[in-house]
Amino acid sequence: MAMIKFLPRRALCAGLVVMSLSAPAFAAQAPGTGLGQSWPNAQDVSASAHWHVYTFASNGVRYIQVNDLDGNVRVAFATANGQFLVLPMGRNANSLSTPQQPVTASNTVVPLSSYTETVYRDDSVQLNAVPMSDGTTVFSATTPTTAAAVAPCNDPVECNAHLN
Repeated sequence: MAMIKFLPRRALCAGLVVMSLSAPAFAAQAPGTGLGQSWPNAQDVSASAHWHVYTFASNGVRYIQVNDLDGNVRVAFATANGQFLVLPMGRNANSLSTPQQPVTASNTVVPLSSYTETVYRDDSVQLNAVPMSDGTTVFSATTPTTAAAVAPCNDPVECNAHLN
């Protein structure tokens, strides 16, 4: 009878030893791994509370993955030197528009542009989520425009009209 009480304690101790020995293996994993996974080993760099965005880099190419709040991969793409390549993964892979691969919407579906949300932005990439009238979301990846790239406004009347 005493042996039966002792076995669960031994099993518990053995489990704790195994877990403590495997912890360094998990900690040794390089940051930024797991492209295509629901919860990759990368920092969430999203500009939106509605999406998770993860970035990865390899050989001068950056990979950007967008997950929804439930961890489902929605879109992923690669970018280097202003070029974009849609990766064939995610629920919205066919709904990612890039300068090289624009998405064409049907005549019956219109973008709800006033609800467009910036999901991610850095010096070389801007990613927006554009809700559509049919309930879907189109993602748009572009090179961001900077204030220096926009022509200055020299006419005060015209400039004031842009603010209103």
